[in-house]
Amino acid sequence: MSTSFKDLRVWQEAMKFAIQVYGMTAQFPRHELYGLSNQLRRAAVSVPSNIAAGKGHRSDREFGHFLFHARGSLLEVQTQIMIAKELQYVSDENAQCILASADSLCRSLNALINSLREKAA
Repeated sequence: MSTSFKDLRVWQEAMKFAIQVYGMTAQFPRHELYGLSNQLRRAAVSVPSNIAAGKGHRSDREFGHFLFHARGSLLEVQTQIMIAKELQYVSDENAQCILASADSLCRSLNALINSLREKAA
């Protein structure tokens, strides 16, 4: 029996990460509401959204394609967090914490991508 996207540990981790990004961006300057803050939030939400969308497809190959999109969005978030840190919108400590979460999530995504590849081989 097929599992729901909600049962995937990587999706659960991605959901927590998106909430973490929302919390961090709430502290950004007001003038960034429609700039970096919005971009970060959209990219962070894209990670669990792509995992869920991919899980809804029929093949592992299609699922893998969506996982690559999720990983791309995650790398986008990491870059934007580094920019926010340089602009001093987020402390070094908070940036390191969220970047560590992103690294962990990236490892989980890579593991799932690799397991789909092995299954296809």
